[in-house]
Amino acid sequence: MDNTNQQSINLNKYISSSGICSRREAEKFIKEGRVSINGKPTQLGNRVGKKDIVKLDGRIVIPKNNTLYIALNKPVGIVSTTDEREPNNIVQHINYPERLFPIGRLDKPSEGLIFLTNDGDIVNKILRAGNNHEKEYFVSVNKSITEDFIEKMGNGIPILGTITQKCKVDKVSDKIFKIILTQGLNRQIRRMCEYLGFEVTKLKRTRIMNVELGYLQTGDWRELTEDEMKEINSMISTSSKTEEASTIKEKPKKQVTKKKLAPSKNDFNKKSAAFRKSSSKNKKKSIGFSSKKKRRF
Repeated sequence: MDNTNQQSINLNKYISSSGICSRREAEKFIKEGRVSINGKPTQLGNRVGKKDIVKLDGRIVIPKNNTLYIALNKPVGIVSTTDEREPNNIVQHINYPERLFPIGRLDKPSEGLIFLTNDGDIVNKILRAGNNHEKEYFVSVNKSITEDFIEKMGNGIPILGTITQKCKVDKVSDKIFKIILTQGLNRQIRRMCEYLGFEVTKLKRTRIMNVELGYLQTGDWRELTEDEMKEINSMISTSSKTEEASTIKEKPKKQVTKKKLAPSKNDFNKKSAAFRKSSSKNKKKSIGFSSKKKRRF
């Protein structure tokens, strides 16, 4: 085990980079004693160098260097999970030959843009509310939208033991509004609407950070472009990967210190765009809020 080599990486990351499993699952395998380095037992925190041989259940683990970033237009009914016990899981829907996992969630009855990747480093940097990465939604409700509704939604709603962060909300039509969030609370928009006596009849995410859903048809996916990844890389260059990014923002600010944490950097490999059709057998017809003519790929 090469623990001093500057090129070494954490064992759990090494295993997950092979596409076999996630980092959390890799940690579980390590705890169960199923992983060895150069024939020796391992434990959490071990690092792997270039010359080390890692085995899981006696089989050599070979990491893959290529990273993949996918934008999917998730249909209603697909579940944002990798759990194979869920017949409508998002990974099976895409049916990609290598292991991928979603970045965040989009409710089963909701549709629209969601990212998938094999790069574990990017996930928390995008998801943490404290990093202020925007997500845009178009939402239909069961009754006419009032100015009072728009104002209250934008100023914060008490749900799940907290007050939602202020956000931008605009009325689109009588029963449709647009909302831009930087939080990701469980069923947040639906809960906010329910608190005000409204029921969501349709919810579609149309943008994550700098990436637009555009004309991507329901059920289809594409790789993020080189330009999109370059901008994402710039946007997350000072983002925290840890939960402190969220908690610090929510706690009252103290006047005692003015020091700021040094930014952590994380560069990503770039991918050129390549549009593909998903292999899902039960694609649903795209239902959008835009009046623009849609283009199929």
